[in-house]
Amino acid sequence: MSSELTPAELADRVASAVLAVPGVHDLHGGVLGEVATYLPGRRVTGVRLRDGDTQVHLVLSWGAPITATTDEVRSRVAEIVPGTVHVAVEDIAAPGAGPGTP
Repeated sequence: MSSELTPAELADRVASAVLAVPGVHDLHGGVLGEVATYLPGRRVTGVRLRDGDTQVHLVLSWGAPITATTDEVRSRVAEIVPGTVHVAVEDIAAPGAGPGTP
């Protein structure tokens, strides 16, 4: 992880960058909510930061091109964190679903 940012700042930046990618509906916590960065008093769901390895789990918008969207997510996250970036699509939001509704 970058020594310039705290883990909380880094996780928040990654989450914001991911959510800004067209075609990303939301972040996803995994089957049991286990994919998260745990911080004092809160967690950033859908982003798991480890030294040299970052995981991002997504809900895509209906009709979003999967490969292009995940490539863009990987690219934007790689600008923020060092090491490998793994992107997983966990779900696709229903047509017309609002934010936070898969």
